[in-house]
This record gives sequence, C-alpha cells and structure tokens, in this order.
Amino acid sequence: MATMGMPKRTLTTIEMNTSLLKLMQLISPSLPIGSFTYSQGIEYAVECGWINSDDTLQRWLEDQMLTSIAKLDLPVLQRLYDAAEAGDGAALEKWSQFLLASRETSELRQEEINRGRALASLLIALDVPHAKQWQPILASCQAAAFATASIGWAINYRDAAYGYVWSWLENLVLAAVKIIPLGQTRGQQLLYTIAENIPDVVASSLEIADDMIGASNPALAIISSRHETQYTRLFRS
Repeated sequence: MATMGMPKRTLTTIEMNTSLLKLMQLISPSLPIGSFTYSQGIEYAVECGWINSDDTLQRWLEDQMLTSIAKLDLPVLQRLYDAAEAGDGAALEKWSQFLLASRETSELRQEEINRGRALASLLIALDVPHAKQWQPILASCQAAAFATASIGWAINYRDAAYGYVWSWLENLVLAAVKIIPLGQTRGQQLLYTIAENIPDVVASSLEIADDMIGASNPALAIISSRHETQYTRLFRS
C-alpha cells in the first residue's frame, strides 16, 4: 500500500515545484514587459535631492510598502485573484479599473497599462487559461494579468503576493542602483533588508475590507508628475 501511494505524493510535489518555477518566471526581471524601464519617480527624486543615499532610498521604499502597497495594491491583487479563480470577468474588470483610477499621475497609470498590455500578450502566447478571453481587461492592468497568470499556473495567493511585492521592490532597487548610484553589493544588501518586511505587509493587507482599500502618497505623486517633464531622463516613469 505504501508503494502504491508514492506516485501520488511525488506528483503533488512536482505540481508544487512547477507552480514555484512558474512564479519565478512571472516575477523575473527578464520577463518582456519592460519593468526595467520604470523608476516610479525615483529618477526625479534623486535629481531634486529627496533620495541621495542608501538610507533615504530605504526609507522611501519602506514607506511605500507600508502605505500604497499594503493598503492598495495588495488588497486589490487579492480581489483580482479571487475574481480570476471564480472566472468572474465582471469583478476582474471592476477591480482593474479601481486600481487604475487609484494611480495618482499620468505616468503611473500609463505604466500600469503598458505593462498590462505586454503581460497580456505574453500570457496569450503561453496559453494561460482565460488570457485571450479577458485580454481587454488584462491589457489595462498589470495586476489583473498577474492574478490571471497566478490562477492559470496554480500559484497560491500568498506566494503570488510575495512575488508581486518582491518584483516591485527588486525593480526599484535596481533602478536606484543606476541612478543614485549605488554599488551592486549595497543594492543587494538593501534588497535583502527591505524584503524582510514583505511577510508582514502581505499579512496586514489580508485584513483590509473593501471600503478601506486605498492609499494616498503625495510625495510619490509629486515626483512622478515632475518626472513627466524632467529635461533628461533614463526611465519612462
């Protein structure tokens, strides 16, 4: 009997490992959605002196994690995940539009759209379930496409949320390494330190009710708006 049970347990392990590998692919910097072209205003924050060291960068990113990521992005991602899991296109569209409307500047909205469009096309090419059916929704919101891929690849929500925040954090640290500039080693040290907050941020986001979702980050809105007209720049936002 023990021998007969082994194949089932091995299959479960393989399935779990496959989901983990798919998550790694989904959050990889090599994913062709242009993540490396965005700094979310950090480029202007460096020019005006708001961010000028590893310490100021750490405070900037941790503040965003505790506000906009914990109170807006992750609660919406959870609802997008639930909608995708239920096959509820109407709910998926509702929360996609909610997130897009919550982006406080033209640059931040366009980033969400551009990355969503690229990821939607990729998911269709990879035959992710519902990607083609929901393409107009996914193409307007990267988080919706991320949630749809997570469901299609059997990635559980908590792992998906960890990956979503990790990807956001890694992209901005890599951008700051170039802009400030920071050494590669110091950038990795910062990434290691700030990432320790991710479990608590994800856990706190699970407690937020629908009518409490939302965040305002005036400093981010200001530098993103200023970056739109920055004379010379390396990044799209």
